[in-house]
Order: sequence, then C-alpha cells, then structure tokens
Amino acid sequence: MGEITMATDFQAAHIGRCVAGHGVASGRAADSPYPAGTISLQAPLFARHGIDLSPYQQATLNLDFSPGEWRLRQPDHQVEQLLWSDRHPPETFSFWRCRLQPLDARLAAVDGLIYYPHPETKQAHHQPAALLEVLAPPLGALVPGEQFHLWVDGRRCRLIQPARLRARLLEFLKFRVLAAQEAFFLDDPAGFRRWLQAHWPEACDLSDHDLALTLDQARALYTELPMPPRP
Repeated sequence: MGEITMATDFQAAHIGRCVAGHGVASGRAADSPYPAGTISLQAPLFARHGIDLSPYQQATLNLDFSPGEWRLRQPDHQVEQLLWSDRHPPETFSFWRCRLQPLDARLAAVDGLIYYPHPETKQAHHQPAALLEVLAPPLGALVPGEQFHLWVDGRRCRLIQPARLRARLLEFLKFRVLAAQEAFFLDDPAGFRRWLQAHWPEACDLSDHDLALTLDQARALYTELPMPPRP
C-alpha cells in the first residue's frame, strides 16, 4: 500500500515520557548487529516508496504513555514486506505524521513521524503497547524521564486506558448478564466482539485478553452459577 492522502488534524494532545530504547534504531547498542543503526539502513529503501526521512535524526525517540495503550489505524504511509536485512524476513512498516515539543517548551514544536514496525512481522525488539517510537529532527541532549507533548490525529491514533475501559464495559454488561445469566456467555470470543461492535463499539479497542478478563469478572459478579475453569 502506498501513501494515503488525507488532511491531518493534530487535534489530540498527549504527554509522554522519554525512555531508553533498545539502541538498535540508532546503532548505539553494543550488541547490535547494525552498527550504523536500522534507520540509516532502512531510510534509502523508504525513500523509494516516497517516504523522506532526511529531516529526522537517524534514531527513534521512545515515548512512554503508560498506563495507556495505543490503537493505530489508517497510516499516512505504509510499506509492506520490506526486505531491508538478510538477517530476518521482510517487515511491514507504518508511519503517522505528528508534532512534538518538550513539555518545558525549551524548543519549538517540530514535525515528526510515528515509526511503527508491525509486531506480527518483527522477530525481535518488540515494544509495549504504551510506547511509541517517533522520528524527529535533532533535539539535542535528552534526559531519560523528560516529558514531551505529542499531537496526533485522534481519529487514527488513539490512546486508550484499558483499566478504565474495562470498568466501563463491566458496568455496561451488568443488567444484560443479570437478565440472561449463563446464556449471555454462549457466544465465542469472535461473536462477542461482533456483538460489542453493534452495541458499544468503543469496547472493541480492548484486546482479546482484556475482553476475556472482563467477561470472567461479569460472570463471577452477575451470575448465580460458579464460573467454569478457563482452559
């Protein structure tokens, strides 16, 4: 898939904390098989797909938004099955435009790119769902723990709070489970997700694991039968 052309509206602002990464994107890790860094190796290949990384430092800024989790869709750019190394199979990459600025405003806001190697095609150095890797112009010396404003298109880059969303879903299910009892739980996980999509789509941002935990809690709280063991 090539570049997606759409108007980007940075209407959603979040605060993330700078954390140390694996040191592979920049090549700083002592055990990295890519001394020049993965970004420098990938940049010429991305350029062939119309993605210019020359304005950005050849390293990623790692921003932690714990306890939130990111849900990303409809990227500005996507490159599928890019063979950029002979050490592992091809990977798929997506990018979203963003803006960022240190929280203390020591620098003006700059344009950046969210850099997202798809985890299903990536063999190592996976990132937690609360973390974003961002490509940005050189920002000078960074201190671990330094905070940044990040502006994104909230329609396509959503930061959710799973614990809060699970609590709201549990309350949403309460009277439905009380009325149906064990019959409410006869559907399979995919069927339950389809039901949520029709009745409360916001809950579909939860992972399958979080949905299963919420169902278990609803069964324990709102039914009169003991909860069967989960296989």
